[in-house]
Amino acid sequence: MIVLKRHEPGPRRTREREEQSRDLTTELRTETETDPWVRPGDQRAAPAARRSEIIEREAQKQAHAKDAPAGQPRGTRLVSLDAFRGLTIVGMLLVNNVALDAATPTHLLHAEWSGKVTFADMVFPWFLFIVGVALSYAEASRRRRQTPPGEHWLRVLSRTAALVLLGCVIDSSIAKRLVFDLGVLQLIGLAYCAGTLLSGLPVRNRILTAAGLLVAHWAAIRFVPVPGIGAGVFTEEVNLIRHLNETYLQNWGLSGLISVVPTTALVVIGTVVGDLIRAEKLAAVAKTRLLALAGLGLIAAGWLWSLDLPFNKPLWTASYILFTGGWACLVLGLFYYLVDVRGWRGWTFPLAVFGSNAIVAYVAPILIKVHILQEWTWQMPSGAHLPLQQAMLHQCILLFGRVPGGVVYTAAYILFWWAMLLVLYRKKIFLRV
Repeated sequence: MIVLKRHEPGPRRTREREEQSRDLTTELRTETETDPWVRPGDQRAAPAARRSEIIEREAQKQAHAKDAPAGQPRGTRLVSLDAFRGLTIVGMLLVNNVALDAATPTHLLHAEWSGKVTFADMVFPWFLFIVGVALSYAEASRRRRQTPPGEHWLRVLSRTAALVLLGCVIDSSIAKRLVFDLGVLQLIGLAYCAGTLLSGLPVRNRILTAAGLLVAHWAAIRFVPVPGIGAGVFTEEVNLIRHLNETYLQNWGLSGLISVVPTTALVVIGTVVGDLIRAEKLAAVAKTRLLALAGLGLIAAGWLWSLDLPFNKPLWTASYILFTGGWACLVLGLFYYLVDVRGWRGWTFPLAVFGSNAIVAYVAPILIKVHILQEWTWQMPSGAHLPLQQAMLHQCILLFGRVPGGVVYTAAYILFWWAMLLVLYRKKIFLRV
């Protein structure tokens, strides 16, 4: 189910005050539930003192909202997360539409099999990490509003189904036939659903669960034998995951289902990071330090694990999950420091345009490219008919040269979609699933 949300300018002040009053009362009652970083002994704080703290905090939130980039809906959204999501969208558009052929930088190409991680290999895991961080805020909102479990899970399952269906539409468009498989959006949807199931656990239990999922996935690859081959074989042609996909899952369109295990772990890691950022007892500078330490720790753990089982994007090895999750933590920590600690928000506007309509920014460029740029043709001066995509790239190369022309084409493509999303942003139209 796709929901169109149009943010109307200026909510009525009377209703706003009533909602703030209700939220204040609810927060006083349930704050320790939604702040997992609060120590049990802190729950004995005097109600009057807590009320004063919360009122002051709300005033700070309103002050920060006034500094948000022009056109951004005011509220308590984590601007640094929106900017990080926008950066990830830009990275996706860049990687998917680079037009330099042999001159393409290595980091804009996916690693061929295993052992390396490029920037292109970071984009998908960063989406999953962002899903986890956002889940932390969604879970806190659900508890604050006391949403009934039935209504909550109906919404979760609807979103999961919408992501799966959109993914099948994209994959079917690319294949030019009806396809039911587990592509990018399908995997995000399933990992989101599993991550939601685990998001209500205490932080410590979530960390242990994520570790357990990664260890189980690693142990299966390392120690479960492939029939007729043996255990521990890990090549592109022979490995346990490929054997299970081809033997049991492929005929049902479920190749890649096992990847839900490690990707769920990455989403869960994101929820822990989200809880850290939401923690009211920690100063913003302290949160930045913890994000940096967590990022460096994950990168180091991933690198060490890669000595036993290499980085591998197609199979989502544990080393790859931790390494990319660590970099996501570092980038979000940097954005959090610049935006939420230093208060430098103006520069986030271009990224916020992409990040505020992420599902449109992902789906629309692919469908337009497949059904218009690659199917419609344009007659060249020579009389030849070329697909629109090739015709535009050819014209850029004629005007600017091979490599500069490819850069101009890709940059123009990204700017075009930014302009399209800017129209939605200015009209305060945001599409959600």
